[in-house]
Amino acid sequence: MGDFNQSVILEAIRRSVEGLSRIELVEATGLSAQTVTNITRRLLDDELIAEAGRTINGPGKPRVTLRLVAGSRFSIGVHLDPAVITVVLLDIAGTVVRRRVVRAADRDPRAVVDTMAGTIDELISEAGIERARVAGIGVAAPGPLDAAGGTVIDPPKLQGWHRVPLRAVLAEATGLPVAVEKDTTAAAVGEAWTGGGAADGSFLFVYLGTGIGASLVREGDAIRGSSHNFGEVGHIIVDPDGPPCACGSRGCVEVVCTPQAIVEQAERMGVFDDDRQVSDVRAVEERFTRLCERAAAGEASAVVVLERAAASLAVLISVLANVLDIDRVVLGGPFWDRVSDTYLREIPGALHRRSATRAVREIPVTGTVVGDDVGAVGAACVVLDLALTPRASDLYLQD
Repeated sequence: MGDFNQSVILEAIRRSVEGLSRIELVEATGLSAQTVTNITRRLLDDELIAEAGRTINGPGKPRVTLRLVAGSRFSIGVHLDPAVITVVLLDIAGTVVRRRVVRAADRDPRAVVDTMAGTIDELISEAGIERARVAGIGVAAPGPLDAAGGTVIDPPKLQGWHRVPLRAVLAEATGLPVAVEKDTTAAAVGEAWTGGGAADGSFLFVYLGTGIGASLVREGDAIRGSSHNFGEVGHIIVDPDGPPCACGSRGCVEVVCTPQAIVEQAERMGVFDDDRQVSDVRAVEERFTRLCERAAAGEASAVVVLERAAASLAVLISVLANVLDIDRVVLGGPFWDRVSDTYLREIPGALHRRSATRAVREIPVTGTVVGDDVGAVGAACVVLDLALTPRASDLYLQD
């Protein structure tokens, strides 16, 4: 109970803009004045919070404002994407202190883990912080995952990653505790934790990376599913007349909405001078970037390709929004910034036309507040969220 109450107080202080006094903490948390006094004294001793001046608010003594000490603790976030590895160092307030993007020359899991561990050591050293202040490492990885074992199981875009015990090997390589989370879920946690989602609302996060995924946040918590693999949407059909998919259907998200699928559509339409079919992850990324640049410059054929992709993605979003009955939609991921203008122009109207609740409301569609690094930031936030966010389940008695 004491740890839970401490989390409640820390969360209230973290979410406040200017900090809170002890009296305001009593009002905000419902805890007794004595409990608040005892816990804040302990937090002050641990240097997690600090006194930040006095304010006069009505009669009586001035109130002492308590604020979070952002540099008291840190977390590491790693986003394992088939194209790049992004590593960030976050302080306890969720601010990015250091960032590094690397490309692993060798796709072998052991070599990739060594690259991660080396980059993590460099960031901690560059920041000049004590290693003991790092709460842990969060890794955002493509699914499917074995959550209990922290194992990555044959992701479609990561060849050779057959049941890799990522949590164990990275913990051994760094000496820090590791949490492995599905990349889409980590992105949603980052969005919610850094202020992109209201604590009492719900939103659907649509993740645009090498693959397409979705995640759901309700009342501030990411919904992970029974096996922690919520959001595998690659084989939802969005265009019955679309290209054939390896699953046997036609027009699945996987072959219509992903960057590779969009590039292939552009190639079929003759947008590029050559007709070669690119499938290498790096080559697809380069060609996708060129396509988006040409669309931004107003090239009609490139614009048509992205508008078609946006229309198909709107079908997916409308299906999920109707089933899940969410308050809003957030789009983000490593490829989001390149298509944001087109997608924000095309998707909201298409979603509204397909919405089952359009007679009573509109569902807002926005881009992530975190940016392209939402996967890595989200992974770091997973660590902070596990350590700091109060949950009623923490009060359950264990056998």
